[in-house]
Amino acid sequence: MDKKPSESLVVMTELVLPNDTNNFGNLMGGRLMYWMDIAAALAAAKHCAAPVVTASVDNISFESPIKIGNVVHIEAKVTRAFNSSMEVHMKVWGEDPIQQYKYKSNEAYYTFVALDPNGKPRKVNNLIPETEEEIKLYDGALRRRQLRLILGGKLTPDQAPELKALFVK
Repeated sequence: MDKKPSESLVVMTELVLPNDTNNFGNLMGGRLMYWMDIAAALAAAKHCAAPVVTASVDNISFESPIKIGNVVHIEAKVTRAFNSSMEVHMKVWGEDPIQQYKYKSNEAYYTFVALDPNGKPRKVNNLIPETEEEIKLYDGALRRRQLRLILGGKLTPDQAPELKALFVK
């Protein structure tokens, strides 16, 4: 069954409390990654209607710290489905509820694998992107996947023609 990215959308909101922060009053990166993993897993599970496990997390760069007392908004959505895996893109914002402004914290890609009742990888639904942004993310997902597989030692650069085409003319 084909599904749209919008069908997997998850928006998660958390309040940054003292236990979530470092000595500078900023949200700890590990806590944010934990929340991101939950949001991404929910989006992946919505797409495939099955249990999922995290297979990889791409580079996460933090653009702006999120302060104690601020709100975290995580938007997660499946960008592409492969055989048994799905790439999930996340956008993260901080929000100051007193000053009433939102600011971008970071973006990231997580990869999940769907599991059958025996805990083995199972086929997932196809994804049909609709919007311009969804199509752009969908098209780039194959190159990101090839890079992940190369970095994980499961693919050689010669086996990644779409990625290689970016560097070799």
